[in-house]
Amino acid sequence: MGRPTLEVADILRRFEGEYRQRTGGLSAQQAHVVNVLTACRTAALGGHVEACDACGHRQIAYNSCRDRHCPKCQAAATAEWVERERKHLLNVPYAHVVFTLPQELAPLALQNPRVCYGHLFRAAAQTLLQIAADPRHLGARIGFVAILHSWGQSLLHHPHLHCLVPAGGLSPDGAHWIGCRAGFFLPVRVLGALFRGKYLALLDESHRQGKLVLHGRLRPLAEPGGFAALLRQARKRSWVVYAKPPFGGAEPALKYLARYTHRIAISNSRLLEVTESAVTFSWKDYRHENRIRCMQLDPCEFIRRFLLHVLPRSFVRIRRYGLLCNRQREVSLARCRDLLGEPQPSPTEATSSEEESITPGEDPKGLKRCAACEHGWMRAVEVLQPTGFSPAGPWPLDSS
Repeated sequence: MGRPTLEVADILRRFEGEYRQRTGGLSAQQAHVVNVLTACRTAALGGHVEACDACGHRQIAYNSCRDRHCPKCQAAATAEWVERERKHLLNVPYAHVVFTLPQELAPLALQNPRVCYGHLFRAAAQTLLQIAADPRHLGARIGFVAILHSWGQSLLHHPHLHCLVPAGGLSPDGAHWIGCRAGFFLPVRVLGALFRGKYLALLDESHRQGKLVLHGRLRPLAEPGGFAALLRQARKRSWVVYAKPPFGGAEPALKYLARYTHRIAISNSRLLEVTESAVTFSWKDYRHENRIRCMQLDPCEFIRRFLLHVLPRSFVRIRRYGLLCNRQREVSLARCRDLLGEPQPSPTEATSSEEESITPGEDPKGLKRCAACEHGWMRAVEVLQPTGFSPAGPWPLDSS
């Protein structure tokens, strides 16, 4: 696939100055992201010269920023993550569960992303683990992977958590594998009610401890009774929890999960046109049969929406819980495989999976075929130093 004609980085380069004038500037983390995205795969980050060992054809390859907000870097990051995770999947059906924050709390999350997104992970995890362990529902110890997304298709702020869960788990004594009913995992209304209670309790505790920032449009919440009124309003409504019926097995689940792990607010492939007055991009209308539509935004509004989804530095957006948490994952998975009659992965499987992941045109050492003669291998013959790049924030770049 060729390089997209339009890139988010091009829009940032072209309109960043105007955006700063209109808004008064960027936060330190936003400035860092803008700098690294506009420098990605340019001379600013340096690179190397490659030459074909057969015909002598030469080409320049610039370094990538590897930042998690970069549209150009996430495809490779996804492929690497998928290969690492392959050995952690079970050959059982998987359920996809989504926990969404109500719009009343979205502005609070924008001003306090580390606290509010952290509570989103904690409340969703506690909810899934508790309901699954209840004998009235599944009665099992489960594990799952949770992935934070903060956007909708139109780039507006829409915080939600995608959880991929093996549709079953270990019995409390670890002696049996307990699978869910066919086509059903856990009751969404029960999940939603418990999730609401847990999240609001965590939020109230953070407010009482003075951990929340309340300025601008949220300043009234700092007044006596203001925050309590917000909690009462949020408690009155039903919180949305979506659960897709269990599907597939290990490989389908892996491909499904790959669609969510390293996704960013918008990919370059969705950009259709950029003019002095508008950025046009495609979006999927989920409310009308997933129709593909076009949206036009003022360039500065496009940048504003894109920067809404810049995460705090070092904030972990992919987390594992229960049987899949890092401390007990290997032991738990081994026990699950024994009960399911699945073979345990051998030490050589990691090596073989790496060899199988080599793309056409590459040798085992990562060299690429020459595009000119299609016979020789491209080898690095010269290093190109960065040309004065100075990102906002400490180096190395945040690529988590």
